[in-house]
Amino acid sequence: MTATYTITLKNCAFFARHGVLDEEEFLGQRFFVDAELEVEQGTALAEDCIDDTVHYGIAFAEIERIVTGRRRYLIESLALEVAKTLCARFRQIRRAKVSIRKPNAPVPGVLDYVEVTVEHVAG
Repeated sequence: MTATYTITLKNCAFFARHGVLDEEEFLGQRFFVDAELEVEQGTALAEDCIDDTVHYGIAFAEIERIVTGRRRYLIESLALEVAKTLCARFRQIRRAKVSIRKPNAPVPGVLDYVEVTVEHVAG
């Protein structure tokens, strides 16, 4: 078994227009994303090599591109796309766990947010 370490991008905020209701597309809202990336150690740690790890600036840009891109009805499918894309973009990622929070979910009551978490294993 190869050693791994975790890179976490926490509480990334983006304005987007996801949701089932027409008002959600029209008004839009902020979404918050956490990405927990399990990375194969390789030579990155021992040799301090950026080329053998996940560049979190690029990972953030990929998350932003997807979340602010085309509208999705389900944040579940949005989270899965983020996880799969990160695994495909960075060969070192073994597992991506992505959570998306929607603070202004249209529910008949008071809540902090709705959150969905998806885990994707590279392979």
